[in-house]
Amino acid sequence: MINKLVDKIKKTEAPIVVGLDPTMKFVPEHIQKKAYAEYGETMKGAAEAIWQYNKAIVDSIYDLIPAVKPQIAMYEQFGIEGLIAFQKTVDYCKQKDLVVIGDIKRGDIGSTSEAYAVGHLGQVKVGSTMCRGFDEDFVTVNPYLGSDGVRPFIKVCQEEKKGIFVLVKTSNPSSGELQDRLVRTLEGDGGQGADRPIYEIVGEQVAAWGAECMGESYSYIGAVVGATYPEQGRILRDIMPKAYILVPGYGAQGGKGADLVHFFDRDGLGAIVNSSRGIIAAYQQEQYAKYGAENFADASRAAVLAMKEDIAQALAGRA
Repeated sequence: MINKLVDKIKKTEAPIVVGLDPTMKFVPEHIQKKAYAEYGETMKGAAEAIWQYNKAIVDSIYDLIPAVKPQIAMYEQFGIEGLIAFQKTVDYCKQKDLVVIGDIKRGDIGSTSEAYAVGHLGQVKVGSTMCRGFDEDFVTVNPYLGSDGVRPFIKVCQEEKKGIFVLVKTSNPSSGELQDRLVRTLEGDGGQGADRPIYEIVGEQVAAWGAECMGESYSYIGAVVGATYPEQGRILRDIMPKAYILVPGYGAQGGKGADLVHFFDRDGLGAIVNSSRGIIAAYQQEQYAKYGAENFADASRAAVLAMKEDIAQALAGRA
């Protein structure tokens, strides 16, 4: 699947993934009213509204981008009906030939992690039949329980030729409370050891895991590194030369094209940048207000085109 992702990035010339992270405050009133008229102000009504919202956005942008990233928590808040909307969104995006990155941030131990991996990426045996669950192409994984929380995902990736993005340096402001903590390692400084941030150590582990799961040019095992930390992105790009980097934090969280150049290889590959509410709720922003709520999907398309141009200019202008 990493090969397909790279090929689609080349074809679209857009190293962009759109985060499908709907909340009701983003869904235009006319969509909500229609869903509530059919199903009432219920979980099913809310789920129908976010499904119709997602579908309209996907229809407007699928030809411009290689991938989408639905964040499962935004669907889980609506219970079982929300998860049905999540599944419908995943299935529809795959029908549009988009690569689907399930933003699930799972990570547990033993059989629990194995169940997460099977449920989202693999197959589970039901009687004599092998069935697929959510069936995303990639998922995000939290590594902070150690390798026994990650290896079940790696095993499924090897079996299914799918992939994961491991959290290394996340975009949120408090990530440094743990990820930037210095740890004394045994190597370096003439054998005396050296103090290194945890995110570097995790990055090295991602590179080691990735060596076991190589595609044509990049590994099935990628990394999440926030756009809000460009210097760390430069360091981690060197530490993980074969890992594709998923870069959240663009747009609404403050990241911009100029911050992203070090995440990419010299050929403009190696990274894919996420924007969520900056695209799906573009119609609520001043620069796209002219589209109005009725044409929210057209505003999303315009936001994708602007993001594509911003990234292209930044990459073209780097030394």
